[in-house]
Amino acid sequence: MHRAVVRSTALVALTLLPAVALVAQARPTERQELAGWVAPSSVRLASGRPGPGYWQQQVDYRIDAALDPASGTLTGRERIRYRNNSPDTLHELWLHVEQNICAPGSITNKLDQPPLVFLSTAFDFSCKGFAGGATITELLVGGKPAGHRVDGTTMRVELASPIEPGAGATIDIGWHFAVPDYGAGRMGRDGTLFELGQWYPRLAVYDDVTGWNHEPYIGAGEFYLEYGRFEVNVTLPAGYVVVGTGVLHNGKEVLSKQQRERLERARTSDTAIAIITAAEATAPAAGGAARTMTWRFTADSVRDFAFAAAPNFRWDASGYDGILIHTFYRPGATRWPEANRMAREAVKHFSEKWYRYPYPHMSSIEGPIEGMEYPMITFDPAGPSREELQWVVAHEIGHQWTPMVVGSNERLYPWMDEGFNTFIDLENAAKYFQGEAYGDTIETQPHRLYRAHAIPGEEKPLIARPVEVQDLFWTGYQKPALMLSVLRDQVLGRERFEAAYRDYLHAWAFKHPTPSDFFRFMRTHTGVDLDWFWHDWVYTTSHPDQVVEAITASDSGSAVVIVNRGEMQLPITLRLTYGDGTTADVTLPVEAWNQGRRFTYRVKDRRVVKAEVDPWGWRAAVPTGTTR
Repeated sequence: MHRAVVRSTALVALTLLPAVALVAQARPTERQELAGWVAPSSVRLASGRPGPGYWQQQVDYRIDAALDPASGTLTGRERIRYRNNSPDTLHELWLHVEQNICAPGSITNKLDQPPLVFLSTAFDFSCKGFAGGATITELLVGGKPAGHRVDGTTMRVELASPIEPGAGATIDIGWHFAVPDYGAGRMGRDGTLFELGQWYPRLAVYDDVTGWNHEPYIGAGEFYLEYGRFEVNVTLPAGYVVVGTGVLHNGKEVLSKQQRERLERARTSDTAIAIITAAEATAPAAGGAARTMTWRFTADSVRDFAFAAAPNFRWDASGYDGILIHTFYRPGATRWPEANRMAREAVKHFSEKWYRYPYPHMSSIEGPIEGMEYPMITFDPAGPSREELQWVVAHEIGHQWTPMVVGSNERLYPWMDEGFNTFIDLENAAKYFQGEAYGDTIETQPHRLYRAHAIPGEEKPLIARPVEVQDLFWTGYQKPALMLSVLRDQVLGRERFEAAYRDYLHAWAFKHPTPSDFFRFMRTHTGVDLDWFWHDWVYTTSHPDQVVEAITASDSGSAVVIVNRGEMQLPITLRLTYGDGTTADVTLPVEAWNQGRRFTYRVKDRRVVKAEVDPWGWRAAVPTGTTR
């Protein structure tokens, strides 16, 4: 937005974008017409909190998996214990078989969609020509073979007997698949290093909003799963180091005495301790490929399980408030010795600012995946610069809060996942690099990106599904972060906003909030009607376009006329310069527009000689810098 100077009655526009004809977008008269809006009930209260009738399903997994690095094949068998906590009788089950994204007949391979560009990084949500897919070797329900139909990345399982409310079922599945070199940015291998996410058949969410959530996995939409308990055993050749979601239960079998002693010291250390040193990481794997070793993990109250394995990991660890912070990386990742500090500071900041990290460890792994998060574990690239390494490490860790703890639906609403996370990441990055040019400017990044990405006719609303969005970097990440910044700084004020957002995280921890739950919660907590705000930011691509139209001034008083030419409503930030050279900053609430698009601000007993809307020009900046 251009900085305007108005003297007398001159007309100067103040706008985010070059002058364009903006088409008015009709406001729905019924809130139920809006995507993501759920009528209040005993399950989801009008206050935005979960109600006394709130329910969600319980899904527990026992998985035994073996990975053969030579062939790149993973073979698994799992037992799923499913409990129907809903008031509904279930006549079928739906599962995600996301390994099929690499099958020749998958939607992703049929469409051959171009990669999504995130500034300097292209995210290829495909398998780059790899012909893979999972083979289901066995499927039992209650110990008996069950009919099933696989359709791409989803599988419908027929039930011989329905699952009544309060009852459960046991599902046994055997499967195998070849691990792709690059599997839609979620799994892959690089030589002897393997990173496995979205690697086993998983129960889809059945909720009170849409019933079964069985949207296909195309790549851009990540995942939406139930919470439960995991017991996972991973077998690989001896000499491999495995890191996974959950607590390692057989450390005495798979770790040396020296490694275990170093881990104990790391638990109370503010700085990183080398569990596996650079010299030890480059040593040849002991025992050869013939001998295998099984790593045993358990995890509670998590919605997924991921793991990584390599024979040449360097391993650093430190502690924060009883939480072990791990970083695993190959000797060639020269920037990664600082990554443990980056990870520890992120966990510390998010815990102390928003909600204490609830799990026993946080592990970040360097490898071929450009950035992906799962409970207690993240996959990160080596990092072309110190700033980008800190951003991606902390960003993926930030996902532990949304959506790992506050379990929103990433398949439908990435702004509640990526956007909320980007918002909290900005302050963390500014704190980490405080006093440096990057740290002093990073929080303005979404403002600076506005002009290049909020393009009329091309921009998609935040409520659009991720698979419908070409500029997901803007719609899923940066614009929702900008939205929350504006809400905090221009509408509510920092103290009121932060108290509400913090309580939202606590209220919906380990539950499944919808957009309407968030909207109602913020309204109830802050005491501010924000329907106008959510409508403009989430459901439209409206732009603000405030203009200082005229000043009528005399020594007895002045009148400043401001016009809103855009479709988006925002408070007015006004800087006035008086005849004696002094200035005053005025913030006018959004109610200034209640009576229409023109508002007159009156000043008693002062001559106003200049008026500026948005005097700091935060909306007018051009994009600079890099982030994910």
